[in-house]
Amino acid sequence: MISHTAAQIAERLQGEVLGDATTILTGLASAENARAGDLTFADKAEYVLAAEQSAATAILVSGGCSSTKKLVIRVPNARIAVAKLLPVFFPPDQYLPGVHPSASIDPSARVDATAHIGPNCVVAAGVSIGARSVLLGGNYLGREVSLGEDVFLNPNVVIYARTVIGHRVAIHAGTVIGSDGYGYVFDEGRHRKVLQVGNVVIHNDVEIGANAAIDRAALGSTVIGAGTKIDNLVHVAHNVVMGRHCLVMGQVGFAGSTKLGDYVVVASQSGIAGHLKLGNQAMIGAKSGVMRDIPDGGKVLGIPALPDKQAKRQIIATQQLPEIIHRLRDLEQQCAALAAKVNAQVPAVPAGPV
Repeated sequence: MISHTAAQIAERLQGEVLGDATTILTGLASAENARAGDLTFADKAEYVLAAEQSAATAILVSGGCSSTKKLVIRVPNARIAVAKLLPVFFPPDQYLPGVHPSASIDPSARVDATAHIGPNCVVAAGVSIGARSVLLGGNYLGREVSLGEDVFLNPNVVIYARTVIGHRVAIHAGTVIGSDGYGYVFDEGRHRKVLQVGNVVIHNDVEIGANAAIDRAALGSTVIGAGTKIDNLVHVAHNVVMGRHCLVMGQVGFAGSTKLGDYVVVASQSGIAGHLKLGNQAMIGAKSGVMRDIPDGGKVLGIPALPDKQAKRQIIATQQLPEIIHRLRDLEQQCAALAAKVNAQVPAVPAGPV
């Protein structure tokens, strides 16, 4: 069991303790799952009541929140504090250096002595694997792949030839990096393949979810910028370039050669057409179809994606259509009745002489 005093936790988070600072805390849990000895959290005043009614021993709170019933550790931002504490109470598994007997490693590969190579991994010629990197099992690294330090490949990740991966990159199970870009030209009644001879470059501190696919460039590099986080089931086509610290949610697809600035956010199930430019801090709402460039700070939504305020007005107008149709039918009936009444009151015009 991992235990820390309230004072130790507060010091780690640069917070303050309201109550007995020597209290021992043995876990971190949500209010509904907390047990005696646990630290729970409440980042809003309305959540403090639930935390007070829980079995938790202490509450991690933000700003001015407090409690008269529980020990409190106050920090500027409880959510950030929780992110910092989770590895303290739930430390990641450690993997001893070494190579599993079932792994196949080419003699020309350079594997740091502190790396962990799990069962049934294949490491091709010219590969370089940095210090403390982990291949959990069933991983394939094509020729001349380069992994930096502290890279973590979950089971069955496939890295095609000449991919370059920086430091502290985590890639989840089933993801494929460097697969063939989708390139064809129509020639003499058939689709002729255009060889994709580029590579993929992934910078430091990137995390890529499960079953994602990042295609290598036709020429040059497909690039994922430092600090970018990509969710599960994302497809990144050839020659896409992502900036730093972008967030890409699940089931997003990027067509080829699109460029993303820094801090771009793309919500789930959006599709981005090719050869576009998404500016710094652009935000794309869920299920959007982006077919035009987005300027710095632009926010878009819908299919086709429009500036978010315009899209929301259209959505609201669409929701009002059934009522508008009903009112229109009533108006048509009133007009028809009025026309019939007017026609009935107009005397017939006698026919003139022949």
